[in-house]
Amino acid sequence: MTEFSMTTRSGARRAQLTLTKSLKATRKRQKSQSRRCLCLPQNLGLLEYSPVWNELRTSGQCCDGTVTCSDGTVFQVHRVILSAISTYFRAHFTNSLNPGASENTEANVSMPSNIFKCILDFAYTGFCNIEESNVEHLLKAADQYQVLGVIQLCCNYVLDRLNPMNCFGILRFAGHYFCTELEKEGRRFVRRNFERIVNEGSEFCDLSVDEVEAVLDDDELNVKCEKLVYHAVKRWITTNPETRKGNLLRLLKCVRFGNIAPDYISRKVLTWDLVADCQECVVYLHDVIVILEHGNGNESHPNPLWKPRIPYITLFAIGGWSAGCPTNIIETYDCRADRWLLSADRDDCGPRAYHGLCTLNGLIYMIGGFDGNSHFNSVRCFDPVKHKWSECACMYFPRCYVSVVMHDSKIYALGGYNGRTRMNSVERYDPKINQWEIVRPMLKQRSDASAAVLNDKIYIVGGFNGHEVMSSGEVYDTVSNQWTYIPSMLSPRSGVSLLPFKDSLYAIGGFNGHVRLATGEKYTPGSSANWVGIARMVHPRSNFATATIDDLLYVIGGFNDQLAGSSTVNVVERYNPDANEWHITSPMNLNRSALSACILNGLPNAKDYSYQFRPNEEGQGAGMPLEL
Repeated sequence: MTEFSMTTRSGARRAQLTLTKSLKATRKRQKSQSRRCLCLPQNLGLLEYSPVWNELRTSGQCCDGTVTCSDGTVFQVHRVILSAISTYFRAHFTNSLNPGASENTEANVSMPSNIFKCILDFAYTGFCNIEESNVEHLLKAADQYQVLGVIQLCCNYVLDRLNPMNCFGILRFAGHYFCTELEKEGRRFVRRNFERIVNEGSEFCDLSVDEVEAVLDDDELNVKCEKLVYHAVKRWITTNPETRKGNLLRLLKCVRFGNIAPDYISRKVLTWDLVADCQECVVYLHDVIVILEHGNGNESHPNPLWKPRIPYITLFAIGGWSAGCPTNIIETYDCRADRWLLSADRDDCGPRAYHGLCTLNGLIYMIGGFDGNSHFNSVRCFDPVKHKWSECACMYFPRCYVSVVMHDSKIYALGGYNGRTRMNSVERYDPKINQWEIVRPMLKQRSDASAAVLNDKIYIVGGFNGHEVMSSGEVYDTVSNQWTYIPSMLSPRSGVSLLPFKDSLYAIGGFNGHVRLATGEKYTPGSSANWVGIARMVHPRSNFATATIDDLLYVIGGFNDQLAGSSTVNVVERYNPDANEWHITSPMNLNRSALSACILNGLPNAKDYSYQFRPNEEGQGAGMPLEL
C-alpha cells in the first residue's frame, strides 16, 4: 500500500469520525429544540455543514449505503448524513423500528432522481436548487420522507413569491402539506392586501362560497371602507351569476352595512339587478336601512351591522402638554371605528413633551423632550406587543423641540433646544448596536422645526433659531453626507409639521411669530421650483402631531390661541391631498399640544388597541374633551 493511499484512508477515517460526532451533537441539539411547525423559519440552520461531507460524496469515498429512485437511478450515500436530516431515513437505516435486526444499507424512494438529488444536495451542503417547476414535487417528497430542512426552504421560497395573483393558490398548497406557518402568513397576506387581491388578481373569483364567506367575515380584513367588501361580493357573484346568485343573501350578510350610509344602500345596492330580483335580499336590505336610520346599533345596543373591522394601522399619540403640565398619557386611534382609546401603557419614567417619536422594527422610540424642569437626552423604547417600556442609549445632547425621522433603519435626531441654545447638530442612532453617532450638522440652527424623509433624502423646514421664526428649509443626502438649501416656504413656521405624501412634502400649520396658522403648503422636489399653497385647515394650530393613514393626512391636537376657553386642543382633522379638502374627525379624549404621534402596521395584537374589543369604556370616542 502506498504512503499516499494510507494517508488518504486515514484522513477519510478521521473525517468520518469527526462527521459522526458532529451529527450526534446535531441530533442532540435537535431533540432539545421544540418545534411548533415543520415550516418554521427559525428551525433552519440547526445543522453544521462541513465541506468535507460534499467532497466525500463527490469522490464516492466512505459511502456505506445506496438509495434507488423511482426511475431506477442509484445514488451512493453516507447513511449517517441522510439519518441526520431525515427521521425516516434514520429509522430505516438503523432499524430502530425492528430492534435486533441488522442495519439496512439500501433504500428505495418513490421520487425521481432529480428530486432526490435536491434532497441530497441539502443533506451535504444545506442548500438545494428550488425553482417554480420543482417546488411542489420537492415539498411533497420532503414531507413524505420527513426532511425538515427542505420543507422549510420550500416554504420560504413560496412565501417570498406571495403576491395578489397567487395567494389563494399558495394557501391551498400550504393547507395540503400541513405547513401551518406558511398558511398563517398566507392568510395574513390576504387580510392585509384584500383590496389589491380583489382588484388585481383572478383567484378570488375562483374561490368557493365557503372560502369567500370566511375571507369576508374576518374581523382583521384590511378595508378602508366597507363598500369594498360589497364590491368584492358583487365581483364574485357576477363572475358566474347563474350558479352563484343563490349565495347572494349569504354573502351580503358579511357586509357590515352599519359602516355604510343608508343612502348608498338605497341608490347602489338595492338597484343592482341581481339584488332587485331577489325578494329575500330586498327585505333584508330594507330592514338594514330601517335599523340604520333609527340608530339601533350603538354601544348600548350592539348590532353586528356596526361591528368595525380591526384596523391594520394603529396610531399612537404619546405625551404632550395638557392642563398646564406635561403628560405621559397614550391614546390610540382606531381608524375603522373613528374612535380614540385611552391606553394603560403609559411610561412609568414620567411625562414628557416636545419630544420626537418614530417607529422601527415594530417598536416605538421616544426621543428627548422636556418635563417642565429637565431637558432630556434620554431615549425610551415601547414594545406594543409586550406592552413594555425600556431604556435605550442616551443621545450626546439633551434635545427638546427636536425633529426626528427614520431612514435606512436608523433614527436621526435633528436640532432642538438643549436648555441654553438652539442647535444645528444631528445625531444618528443604530438600534442594532444601541449607539448614537454625530453626523454632519445642519446649515442652520433649528428648534421646533419638522423633518421628513422623501425619496431617500432627509428634509427639514422651519423652526426657531433663538431670534426669529424661520421659513427656510434644507435637505440632507445621506450618501454624499451633505446638507443643501431648498426653496423657502411661503410663510415662516415654527411648531410646524412636515409630511411626505407620494412625491411631495406638505408643511402644515405652525406659528409665524404672531399667530397660529391654518395654512399649509406643498413642495415637490425636482418638479416645482417653489412651495405652493393648499387648502386651509378648519382650525389653526401649532405643536401638533401628524400621521398618514389610508392616503389621508391627520393633524392631531396642538396649540390654538383662537379657540375660546382653551389653548391646547383635542381637535383632529384629516386632509385629502387628491381632493385638497380638510374634514373634522373624532377628537382625542385629552386636550394637549407638544405631543407626538406615529403609526404601526400589522401589529399581531392590533385588537388590543381596537375599539371592537373595548367598546364600553367610558369617556372615549367622540364625547366631551377631558382635561387630565
